[in-house]
Amino acid sequence: MRDPLVSAGPTPRELLKPIPGSVTTKSPYPVNLDLTGRRALVIGGGSVAAHKVKGLLTAGANVTVVAPVAVETIAADPAIRWHQRPYRRGEVASYRLAITATGNPEVDGQVHRDAEAAGVWLNSADDYEHCTFTLPAVSRHGDLQVTVSTNGNSPAVARWLRRQLFDRIGPEHAILLALASEVREELRETAGTSESPAWDLVLDEALVETVRRGCLDSARQTLRNGLGLSGAASLDPVP
Repeated sequence: MRDPLVSAGPTPRELLKPIPGSVTTKSPYPVNLDLTGRRALVIGGGSVAAHKVKGLLTAGANVTVVAPVAVETIAADPAIRWHQRPYRRGEVASYRLAITATGNPEVDGQVHRDAEAAGVWLNSADDYEHCTFTLPAVSRHGDLQVTVSTNGNSPAVARWLRRQLFDRIGPEHAILLALASEVREELRETAGTSESPAWDLVLDEALVETVRRGCLDSARQTLRNGLGLSGAASLDPVP
């Protein structure tokens, strides 16, 4: 309880309340895009652009870079198609999505107008107003991804929170993911669906500790028992 004689300022809960008369920020719709074999355009050739290119290549996209000059990681990578020239008006329309990282407001603004006209999803580095999608901070353990988004308000806070969360996640969580995927398929075949409220009960820290000790057969059987699957557990190792 606050001391009525001391002005302690607003509480965290009060800070989250909308300011009277202000426009509440819309919540973005989080998705994971399958970019395998799809065309992506990056406008800009500096270090920021190179970071964006790396993420697109990891996702399996066919990446084209448009920039008069480019850092070595872009210029020397045979997996990247580099057009060594300025952006041409309207060319973004040939791609599924685009990222602009030129640092030039006029170029980035033109790309944004072209992308809007063509219905192409666009991320504009450090320019939230010209984004139709934003990129979360990401850490990976195999198929397990930890992402943090601040709705474009502070990439630095997103990266910091990602590190805080990632420190609590280890290889055992990726192994547990593989086990859960295996049991999920069995549940789908047995029950006709892999959806079950029992998942929320069976997945806990005790199960993570079982995996951490290397008792994978025991962890697998705990999942199966919790989901109502009968019979002996498979003794096949998790890949």
